[in-house]
Amino acid sequence: MKPIYSGKVREIYDISDNNLVIVTTDRISAFDNILPVLIKDKGIILNKISNFWFDQTKNIVPNHIVDDNTANMPAFFQNEFFRERTVMVEKLNMLPFEFIVRGYLYGSMWKAYSSGEPFCGITLPKDYKQAQKLEQPVLTPALKHDIGHDENVSIEEAASRIGTEMTDQITQICFRLYEVCSKYAFARGLILADAKFEFGQNKEGKLVLADEIFTPDSSRYWDAGTYQAGTSPNSFDKQFLRDWLLTHKIDGEFQFDKVPEKILIQTQQLYQECLNRLVG
Repeated sequence: MKPIYSGKVREIYDISDNNLVIVTTDRISAFDNILPVLIKDKGIILNKISNFWFDQTKNIVPNHIVDDNTANMPAFFQNEFFRERTVMVEKLNMLPFEFIVRGYLYGSMWKAYSSGEPFCGITLPKDYKQAQKLEQPVLTPALKHDIGHDENVSIEEAASRIGTEMTDQITQICFRLYEVCSKYAFARGLILADAKFEFGQNKEGKLVLADEIFTPDSSRYWDAGTYQAGTSPNSFDKQFLRDWLLTHKIDGEFQFDKVPEKILIQTQQLYQECLNRLVG
């Protein structure tokens, strides 16, 4: 059996008219490149975190998870490799947008803000610091592209593509998800700075939460104990690896094949710590 799609981290298999199987690998990417190394058990960690949050939030919005037990999947997936990193999901008609809730001013939004530019049609007051908590969370859509980077757009532009009613529904769901889950994370020593969501429609036209949620690959988790506005906070994701790549360029080129083993181990430990804090 071969995947119908192989991304930077996930592989997707078409197993029936109604279902797909998604396998989360141990691959890691940085700066739009898949590194020629693996982060031990990263796929298992991401899958456990995502499944935990899907279960915790199913009272807010239906999600695409059908089963996470490989024993209930085709025989191909009953190999030991697939255990704990594989889910069977409902086939959906995916919407062409990602929706990012941002509770703190960081990343691409900080870059635009510090240049005096609006971001996704949003203009903030002039007195924010990097990584500072926003007075209110904001929702910034991004139009997905098969090739190249996704395109940041305004809520109004998203509504023009998928309709005002659906956009309003998604907005309410996203803010509710972020509100509930950021409180949970904070009680466990983690600041949930932002979170990306993707949605699809099932055969009945019902809105369903899909992809992954609240993983360190789709959200920013910061250490609440060391967080300080105006600095780049300590995070539980691949930023540690990205920082090494940025500071060890040779002749302006990233050294993707030269990452030391200790950096890979420390990156794995950050992912594991995130899981331990959230799930135990």
